[in-house]
Amino acid sequence: MEVVALALGSNLGNRESIIRQAYDKIEDSCGRIVSESNLYETLPVGFYSENLFLNTAILIETQLSPLELLAATRTIESELGREKKSAGTYESRTLDIDIILYGQLLYQSTELTIPHPRFRERRFVLEPLNEIAPNFTDPLTGLSITKLLYYLTTQENI
Repeated sequence: MEVVALALGSNLGNRESIIRQAYDKIEDSCGRIVSESNLYETLPVGFYSENLFLNTAILIETQLSPLELLAATRTIESELGREKKSAGTYESRTLDIDIILYGQLLYQSTELTIPHPRFRERRFVLEPLNEIAPNFTDPLTGLSITKLLYYLTTQENI
């Protein structure tokens, strides 16, 4: 069993309902949810939309490999109305599920990079993750989630 941190976001449709449905589907096909953060309402990052996001983070225990987990989360996104992920451009979506951390694994393939390559720059990921896993460490930098959030928020205020 591995403990995996997932980030979820939605800015189309009934956002909270979609995220709650995603929790159920994650429990059915990915693993047991051991912790979930509150929901955070945030502005879109990297594109313009009139629709605010609801973001959250969860920790799951899973026996799935990273690529099996990726396939399962993509299926869940699709089942909950997500159209195919765009290549390199950001847009509104019913659901986005990102694998942020997979234990202390460093993983790189054409489909997936773990830790998520941009999570250190995303307050909408670090804040909910800090709520449920402040002492988790980034295997690439060795920094805790709390320290990563601190460094990000200090940079934002410069």
